[in-house]
Amino acid sequence: MFDEAKIHVCSGDGGNGIVHFRREKYVPRGGPSGGDGGKGGDVYLVVRPTLNTLIAFSRQTHFRAEDGQHGGSTNKTGHGGEDRIIYVPPGTIVRHADTGDVLADLVEPDQRVLVAKGGRGGRGNARFASSTNQAPRIAEKGEPGEERWLRLELKLLADVGIVGVPNAGKSTLLSVISNARPKIADYPFTTLQPNLGVVLIGDRDVVFADIPGLVEGAHSGAGLGHDFLRHIQRTRVLIHLLDGSADDPLADFHQINTELALFDDQLGSKPQIVVVNKMDLPHAQEYWPLIREELEKLGHHPMSISAVTQLNVREVVNRAVQELDALPDDLPVVAEMPVYQLDEDPLAFTISREMDGSFRVSGKRIERAVAMTYWDYDQAVTRFQRILETMGITAALEEAGVNNGDTVHIGDMELEWGD
Repeated sequence: MFDEAKIHVCSGDGGNGIVHFRREKYVPRGGPSGGDGGKGGDVYLVVRPTLNTLIAFSRQTHFRAEDGQHGGSTNKTGHGGEDRIIYVPPGTIVRHADTGDVLADLVEPDQRVLVAKGGRGGRGNARFASSTNQAPRIAEKGEPGEERWLRLELKLLADVGIVGVPNAGKSTLLSVISNARPKIADYPFTTLQPNLGVVLIGDRDVVFADIPGLVEGAHSGAGLGHDFLRHIQRTRVLIHLLDGSADDPLADFHQINTELALFDDQLGSKPQIVVVNKMDLPHAQEYWPLIREELEKLGHHPMSISAVTQLNVREVVNRAVQELDALPDDLPVVAEMPVYQLDEDPLAFTISREMDGSFRVSGKRIERAVAMTYWDYDQAVTRFQRILETMGITAALEEAGVNNGDTVHIGDMELEWGD
């Protein structure tokens, strides 16, 4: 299946700021001149209209932006890292791989979403100069980039969706009304992924989608289940194709409508053109009057076609276009789930005890502060201690029972607690 993918994205690390002092002839007391590091590159997902599957992500799943460059002397700021652009087809839903939360719903061409923000560059020692500390020996390392796993789901952006039980003739119909060439054979589930076809009508084009066949229980994932139903949500008009040669076409009709309603109430309100196929077969011709009568009792105006001989196929296309034209222009494509933000409370932290009795401090802001600290400089260590006090971590550790000499883990750093 090329309508789902799981990818790992990682933004660039910020460049390190440096400790440097002016060293020039006739300038005996050159001040601090360490430059800032450059910002790490961001990672964006961008809609490219020419794409219609997620097949590219079967070959590559890891994407990383460029790191920012380190600062230089004489207050030179390092170059920022180049952003990483990942192209996706229109109709891509972006979810957090761990929580399933919807992060973005990408529909429009060139629409983009930031999925991993590059780390900011560390500040050089020139930034820490003050009236009381004119020669600071302190700088920051670059902020680490963000990384996360994302799950991509593709919902087709088709105008008309062709639905029906397996082997109803959906692929054949699509092939004769458009330039699509789907796999066609006389057995169920020939179509294992959606196919798109463009039908030219005058000076306009209409996108038709042949969507995999539906079986009983699909709303709960049976058969092709959710993979089928997810694509129907975005189509504006449905062609409900019935197999006229089946044992009970009316039972197939009710089964599919039930599955649609159980999956999403809004699917039942979409305009639906009921079409009975395979009228080139004697059995279908014999039962067509009875099928038509029963469908008319349900309020439908069914049509009969033969996709193989192209009987009445053009009439079905014209009616689908009429149904599209009758819909309001501002009809929403789909009512999607709320969009959740990637950011969490940066000041939040937790304290836990390890198996060996040491303490573990976890939190986005404090772990980044650890990664950005130059531990070789006493002033940098003192500054980090102030951060612990300002964020309330010192008080929280003391309340948790930390004593002098205890080990405290923050990120990848192991610290010894002391006054």
